Amino acid sequence: MESRRDEESLKALYKDAFHIGAAVNPLTIDSQRSLLAYHFNSLTAENEMKFSSLHPEENLYTFENADVIAAFAREQGMALRGHTLVWHNQTPDWLFENETGGKAERDLLLERLRSHIQTVVGRYKDVIYCWDVVNEVISDENDENAFLRPSKWLDIAGEDFIAKAFEFAHEADPQALLFYNDYNESNPHKRERIYRLVRSLLDQGVPIHGVGLQAHWNLYDPTLDDMRAAIERYAQLGLQLQLTELDVSVFRFDDRRTDLTRPEKGMLELQAERYESIFRLLYEYREHISAVTFWGAADDYTWLDHFPVRGRKNWPFLFDESHAPKPAYERVAQIPKRAAMEKK
Repeated sequence: MESRRDEESLKALYKDAFHIGAAVNPLTIDSQRSLLAYHFNSLTAENEMKFSSLHPEENLYTFENADVIAAFAREQGMALRGHTLVWHNQTPDWLFENETGGKAERDLLLERLRSHIQTVVGRYKDVIYCWDVVNEVISDENDENAFLRPSKWLDIAGEDFIAKAFEFAHEADPQALLFYNDYNESNPHKRERIYRLVRSLLDQGVPIHGVGLQAHWNLYDPTLDDMRAAIERYAQLGLQLQLTELDVSVFRFDDRRTDLTRPEKGMLELQAERYESIFRLLYEYREHISAVTFWGAADDYTWLDHFPVRGRKNWPFLFDESHAPKPAYERVAQIPKRAAMEKK
């Protein structure tokens, strides 16, 4: 058990701006319990609510790990985000197959999706206030004619599987806020494709309430100008914006070094400067941003230890491997305090 914390809590510092969230799993709920309870007022299941985790076989649901996260959120009085209902990854093969192992028909696939959403969203409607309904359907291709990512969903159901997913989720829980979620959201080409998709859904009368910006960033990319342009563009849709998976890698994406066992001199200062500039921007646009969720809580556990280089240590958060505040925490903590002082 960690000792009493002396620093001010992030959730208190940003209480008038947006929720401060963390992605968790049953292991980190145990290993990071006091850190999570002290600093965060929102949670997201890291993998435990994805299709393969919850529904690996047609007639089998495995809710145990997701239930642990939901119970922790209830116990702590935390907001809980659901992640995710439709994705091209971590989705079982049976969903796309018919009884003979061939390709499922469109109607069968959509009925299976509706049944899954009714079951999952219905189970957690007392605690989950919003869902990442559809995740990462926009193409990354440089081709100017590219739009949606190729997938089994698209191949079988056509592009209106996206609208159907939102309609099914709204039917299952009319009170839940429903988000479209994607990465590289600040890239100008992808930004415009995401905008086009969400604008189209709104024009069709589809129940969508927000855009999730994953925000897997690093010390150098994307530029602050591109972040600002993305926030302003999505804000034009009139929906809530949330940063859903924020981390700041100390490596560029194409840096494949494996020799570091601790951050190089200057890395943590650069990270502190980077987090300060990011949170200044987010605080400026707090009218549009309702939550900022880190994809983890502290440096002892991060998916970046295995991506894009497997087994390489990364240090992407505001708290170190011992859960102590890093220089980045200090910079982030100052922003709302300085704003409050300036108001006086």
